[in-house]
Amino acid sequence: MPHHSDDGELIISASPHHWAGTTTTHIMRDVLLALAPAAVGAMYFFGWQAATVIAATMGTAVVTEWGLQRLTKQRSTVGDCSALVTGLLLAYNLPASVPVWLPMVGAVFAIAIAKLAFGGLGRNVVNPALAARAFLLAAWPGLMTTWTKPFDAVTTATPLALLPRPVGPPPEAVGAVPGYLELFLGTVGGSLGETSALLLLLGAAYLLIKKIIDWRVPVSFLGTLALLGWAFGGQGGLFRGDPLFHLLAGGAILGAFFMATDYVTGPITPRGRWIFGFGCGLITVLIRLYGGYPEGVSYSILIMNVAAPLVDRFTVPKPFGGVKRHA
Repeated sequence: MPHHSDDGELIISASPHHWAGTTTTHIMRDVLLALAPAAVGAMYFFGWQAATVIAATMGTAVVTEWGLQRLTKQRSTVGDCSALVTGLLLAYNLPASVPVWLPMVGAVFAIAIAKLAFGGLGRNVVNPALAARAFLLAAWPGLMTTWTKPFDAVTTATPLALLPRPVGPPPEAVGAVPGYLELFLGTVGGSLGETSALLLLLGAAYLLIKKIIDWRVPVSFLGTLALLGWAFGGQGGLFRGDPLFHLLAGGAILGAFFMATDYVTGPITPRGRWIFGFGCGLITVLIRLYGGYPEGVSYSILIMNVAAPLVDRFTVPKPFGGVKRHA
């Protein structure tokens, strides 16, 4: 049956209902714990710059949520740790080279516009961290697409920037293509939290074991990405049709396990989650192979966030024993 959240609001989802007593705070703490290995890896690969970006986004997110709720005389929800999760996920979607003010602006946008403007946690339409990333990319594309190599500040290209595309600038030199081991460990250029597949998978395994996230979304997302990347990318040369490259490069693993599985902005039905993951994988492949921008994970999740209510509408199971109503 429906149950109440920490603030007393009634939570309604598709049947069957079962409440295990887990609260929002417990879930957010588990997510922070699962994201911790990638944070340690980011600071190891990118040094103090990564620590600065992470501190700026998380700190600004918390201060913004507390300040706006105090200003509007609303009950503070800072204690549920959702602002910390939003700030950390935003940091994971930023390059290490960005000036400190940019992640702070992004955190304010994520909390004030993408979250609180819609009523707070549970009412936001899209993932706040990804909405902030899209805003920053549109406003400051140069800063958001300047990447540095791990262990030094030398500018480099991301692995996905090496893929030949029908539009946009030509790819970098073939000799710069990283191998699978580099992609798996994280010794490549990219956003802070997306480079190391190993560290992200460790956190994802923790969330799956704790049953914090549903396996259907990441399996559908990554499976669709690998299959369609192999099926339609094989004629373009240079890894376009390599399914393992598509899975390890870019933000596929970060997005599939930590952002597409968001309770609020994703479907609530099992069939709906399969469809949601498929849509994310399909849009990601289209952008990667045929768009002018090398990465499509963020935009695919944002688009499917908007479509999630429609997906739920057509996948809610029929009541057991119900009779079809005739006009």
